[in-house]
Amino acid sequence: MIEFANKEYLLLLLLAIPYILWYAMRRKKSEPAMRLDDTFALAYAPKSWKVTLMPIQPILRLVCFTLLVICLARPQTQNSWNDKTVEGIDIMLAMDISTSMLAEDLTPNRIEAAKKVASEFINVRPNDNIGLTIFAGEAFTQCPMTVDHRSLLTQMENVGTEIVQRNFISDGTAIGMGLASAVSRLKDSKAKSRVVILITDGTNNMGDISPLTAAEIAKNLGIRVYTIGVGTNGTARYPFPLPGGGVQYANVPVQIDTEMLRNIAATTSGEFYRATNTEELRGIYQEIDKLEKSILNVKKYSKKYEAYQPFALAAAICLLLEILFRITIFRRIP
Repeated sequence: MIEFANKEYLLLLLLAIPYILWYAMRRKKSEPAMRLDDTFALAYAPKSWKVTLMPIQPILRLVCFTLLVICLARPQTQNSWNDKTVEGIDIMLAMDISTSMLAEDLTPNRIEAAKKVASEFINVRPNDNIGLTIFAGEAFTQCPMTVDHRSLLTQMENVGTEIVQRNFISDGTAIGMGLASAVSRLKDSKAKSRVVILITDGTNNMGDISPLTAAEIAKNLGIRVYTIGVGTNGTARYPFPLPGGGVQYANVPVQIDTEMLRNIAATTSGEFYRATNTEELRGIYQEIDKLEKSILNVKKYSKKYEAYQPFALAAAICLLLEILFRITIFRRIP
């Protein structure tokens, strides 16, 4: 949809009316190029292509003038986001980004597989408020709950273990802190259904809040927690960086506190899932996709964009064509 910022300039289009009248009268009063005694022989003669194209010049001038007036009126398109009521729920994703998530028992590794499947889940739930909390030895909110899923997916794309490897946050697995951080984002939500999806590959070994304490807080607030333990059973292929560069791989034991994750889910009336490969992880998210929906009031902003460029380009083309026809096909010889 196009709107005009300076609508008053559109009144200039009225100037096209006297031009059309003037051109019609001018053609009517124009002197003949040749006088003949009898025009009967020419009455049924076919018109040449030049005669057929004769009106194209004033038409091009009118079109050029019209397009320039439209440019002056500043046409604008807008990303129109209005208040509306939609069906959805409030969801916080709590994702483990500890270095153990680099294990390659999922393709290409645990963290990239988790990001990819979570992105697919976000794309099939366009009406939900979804946010992202990440945790290792510490936890923080990467993206607050939002219906702007494009922004959320951009934030998720930037998630990785690099902030742990560069010592911006400590390594480890603070599941209780990650869950508590996600719950804190949902505590003021008015949605009927509020959910945390917690994904981890380890056991709680860091943080000031125990996972079960965070689960009790979630329960008291009416927040369901779905826990997902990712990683194969037994051992997993893990890349160890070498001091001089390069990577050496070794099989390391997989240690997931499934009992603790199961207790968190049971405490909050959620579900515990175990994913040993990417397809199982995708199936888990599809299962969670069947969650109850509630009504949300969504408020979005409207952003306008200038849209004069196509009109200006078309006006320039019309002007150049009119000049080209005037100096070639319709050139007047004195």
